Amino acid sequence: MKRMFLRHWAALTVFLAVVCVAAGGTWWFAFTSALDQMEERGRADLALAADRLTGQLQRFRELAVLSADHPLLAALVLGEGASPVEVAAMLRGLADKTGTLEIEVVDADNRILASAGGSQGAPAASPAYRRAMTGALGAAHFLDDQERRVFAFASPIFDPAGPVAGAVIVSIDLANLEQNWPVDPSPVFFSDSSGAVFISSRSELVLTARSGLGANTDFLPAGIRPFPKFGAIDIGPHELWSLDSGASLPSRALHLTLPLPIIGMAGEILLDIKPALDLAALQAAVVGALCLAFGAFIFFVRERLAIEAQANAALEARVAARTEELSAANESLLREIGERKEAEAALKRAQAELVQAGKLSALGQMSAGISHELNQPLMAIRSFAENAETFMERGKPEVARQNLARISELARRMGRIIKNLRAFARQESEAVSDVDLVAVVEAVMELADGKIQQAGVGAIWQPPATPVMVRGGEVRLQQVVMNLVSNAVDAMEDSGERHLQIEIVRDGDRVRLAVRDTGPGIAEPEKIFDPFYSTKEVGKSEGMGLGLSISYGLVQSFGGEIRGRNRDGGGAEFTVELKAAKIEQAA
Repeated sequence: MKRMFLRHWAALTVFLAVVCVAAGGTWWFAFTSALDQMEERGRADLALAADRLTGQLQRFRELAVLSADHPLLAALVLGEGASPVEVAAMLRGLADKTGTLEIEVVDADNRILASAGGSQGAPAASPAYRRAMTGALGAAHFLDDQERRVFAFASPIFDPAGPVAGAVIVSIDLANLEQNWPVDPSPVFFSDSSGAVFISSRSELVLTARSGLGANTDFLPAGIRPFPKFGAIDIGPHELWSLDSGASLPSRALHLTLPLPIIGMAGEILLDIKPALDLAALQAAVVGALCLAFGAFIFFVRERLAIEAQANAALEARVAARTEELSAANESLLREIGERKEAEAALKRAQAELVQAGKLSALGQMSAGISHELNQPLMAIRSFAENAETFMERGKPEVARQNLARISELARRMGRIIKNLRAFARQESEAVSDVDLVAVVEAVMELADGKIQQAGVGAIWQPPATPVMVRGGEVRLQQVVMNLVSNAVDAMEDSGERHLQIEIVRDGDRVRLAVRDTGPGIAEPEKIFDPFYSTKEVGKSEGMGLGLSISYGLVQSFGGEIRGRNRDGGGAEFTVELKAAKIEQAA
């Protein structure tokens, strides 16, 4: 068995080695062939781009040569009576018609005698000027003081006696030339002898240098940036670059160059070699796949019966094991579902009990005020009843009737207080419905009236003339408002000015309830709705710091929002924003 295994392993190793050699040879042949074809097409594209640039510059070169023969410019340079103003006007017209950046007439002392743009002093294209003063056509490229890339031609103006008397310098803004270029699929750029890129079809390559500035460069040093980082390798006659740059440049490219001595630059192009790599990889993969398929076919024919038998046995074992695992997982899942349902039910009960405890806590804090509200009418009823009996004995039934009417009104007031108290204390289990927010606030103000009066707080509450219907639960909404009112009264305990203001504002499909006080404000607004957070001093608070947290949950259950902030003039403001009922929105 061991000998058979070794024999199979040796055969497989030899076979894989043969496949790798065949695939690698295929890849190398396909890749180098693709590079040859790519270079041929790339050199044609580079030549076309170079012809386009030199052709565009040729027009301005001819303009400089023809302008140097103009008699008016020669008369100005030779001092034969030509007016600089007249020459400048002619130059402006010529610049406008040809799209030239600047045309300057310079004398032998390097002074600008006239220009289309009003230039003064010495010309910027000094290298071109110096060559023109030798009697030859000069050319230069540089950055001007406005950081424009300028290419200039300087043509000599000859004195009839023989020597050079001056020069005409024609400057072109290369950015205008680039705008008219068609979109090249491959990056094309033109660099000078210092390795600095002056013209390119990719803006990120413009004014970059692959090496330090040379002695012959005409660039301003401040305008040069580093060329994108790259590495170069040679594969046969081809130079391949690996670039670390943006998406507009290929990460791996074939680099080609074309010298352009007529403009003192060299044209360069970067051809993305990804298609060549993909083609080579595809052909290598096809050859490798065919070899592997042939070897696999032979191998699987021999091993098919044994593998099928082993596969069937292994499959039956896996099916049995998987069935057992699924059964155990199903039982575990059923137990987990039951536990989650029990936990959810317990959580709901705890939340309901916590809400009810919050209401009872609020009632406990207001118990003294409510007792006062009930005791006062009782004392008044007793007094009016005794007076009514006295007036009846004296034969004054009208006065006694008035006392009885007052007793009836006081009894109704006590009934309203008790009704609101019972409604507030009960547990509400109804779903969200349409609730009159004005009636909710009225009920809370009646329950909290005793506490408000005992604290010496002035309540400012002007209910709207009509009901304001919102989506919510009546008892739960009363608890939210009661909590906000009670907190506001407690907050103003040590304040000199104590005013409680409640306001309801309609805003489209939303209704806002604002509760404002003149207390010290909120110390940490970001924590006010956290459970067990309270700003009351130890010993003064009877609650557990859960009121605002409970209110936050209740308002969220209505689909609303509750916020708290410090007012600019002092004090705190809590805003409850609720959805308006459909009948409220229609109105």
